[in-house]
Amino acid sequence: MRHFLLFLFLMSSCSLLFSQVTIKGVAPAYIGETIEAFKILDYFSNKEERIASTTVEKDSMFTLYIESNFTQKIIIKSKNNKGFLLIQPNGKYEISFPEKDKFSPNRPNGNLVEIAFYNLDSMDINYKVLGFQRWVDHFLGNNYHKKSLNNNDFAESLDAFKTRVENAYKKDTSSFFKTHVRFTIAGLDNIPNAAERNRYEKHDFYIKHSPVSYNNETYMLYIKEFYQKLMPRLSNKTNQAVYDGILKSSPTIIMKSLSTEYTLINLRVRELIMITALAEVYHSDDYPKTNIITILDSLSTKTMFNANKTVAMNLRSRITALVPGSKAPDFVLTSAESSTKTLYSFQKKHLYIHFFDPAREDGVKELPLLVDLQEKYGEFVQFVTIVKEKTSISENEQALINSIPWEAYILPQSNSIWENYGIENFSQFVLIDAAGYIVASPALGPTPNGQYETIDKTFYYLKKKINRQD
Repeated sequence: MRHFLLFLFLMSSCSLLFSQVTIKGVAPAYIGETIEAFKILDYFSNKEERIASTTVEKDSMFTLYIESNFTQKIIIKSKNNKGFLLIQPNGKYEISFPEKDKFSPNRPNGNLVEIAFYNLDSMDINYKVLGFQRWVDHFLGNNYHKKSLNNNDFAESLDAFKTRVENAYKKDTSSFFKTHVRFTIAGLDNIPNAAERNRYEKHDFYIKHSPVSYNNETYMLYIKEFYQKLMPRLSNKTNQAVYDGILKSSPTIIMKSLSTEYTLINLRVRELIMITALAEVYHSDDYPKTNIITILDSLSTKTMFNANKTVAMNLRSRITALVPGSKAPDFVLTSAESSTKTLYSFQKKHLYIHFFDPAREDGVKELPLLVDLQEKYGEFVQFVTIVKEKTSISENEQALINSIPWEAYILPQSNSIWENYGIENFSQFVLIDAAGYIVASPALGPTPNGQYETIDKTFYYLKKKINRQD
């Protein structure tokens, strides 16, 4: 018996070992910085989960180890820059993670950079996808202009291209790649042309007999677009039946009502689209929000198909997270210099949380502006700065943190505040009122946004309102 258990242990260890993905990279612009890898939990909520992290060494090298038993897209992030690659079980990758192009504008939500591969195997999923994408780009570059000259010529060229693609990849054994190819072609079929399929033909040709590929971005993006704005597409009778199901907070009634929609004959797809359609109409005034949340809560714990449970849970979280007027998530702030604080420690006045990275030049430039704001409105607004802990911090960075004239906390990645407040980039701001409810997240900062707005105007009217009440 002991030998049998040892055998199982060894088999389990081997299984984990064989599914490990290794990413070795070079990142000269990130020496000493943390590099993180994220997976996408689902392509409807686009929620991410950190799966690995490391620090770039002095020689500019880094290594990430990721457990993955299936092919999926992952996102690499550091210093507000992000790039992506596909990984497959047992994959070994050599990459270069570049700095943002200095001529590209800085984007607060993250700058997209292009990861470069070295020694990429021709059987690797990235090699195949990149090669196919070049082929698609070449086809469009040579043929798209025909649409305006002769639509029939474009339709004939597209049909010929589809045939060449099918012949080229018919022997490929990667289901992920074949799904990617199929739904890339499906996307090309959405280009208006003389031979364009109607909605029902597209459903029968592309969706009806295809397995639901939750981890394939190309498939999921096609499904999202195909079923977008589902409610207005439904017949009046079906729409009313769905509405009655929402009023009764009954996913069973809604599922039965949707069964009359031909493009939802697949039970798994129907349940998935029911979930996403409910989330889509949540912020409209036509459906009771409380009932939708009740339904999504139910589907977060029990669905016909387990993968749909994840989508329901993430979408429920996404549509209610940090909505103005909602209760702010609690947090715990600790430091050696001051007592532990929670959200309820700041309920005498508005709270302006500043998520700050002292290594970011643009964030450092904002500090004098924040100090000016605090001097003007500190009587009415409590300022708090939060910095993410990292392996090493320079003397200059520590001096910057120490110079902040209000409470500043350095918190580890494990602190729930990062996830609960969706902090992915720096600088980022959140404004909470004196009762602990979200005013804005993300809130405006001290520097103008695209509409030349800053937080100063918000603080000015807050001060005016409080003074008027006094």
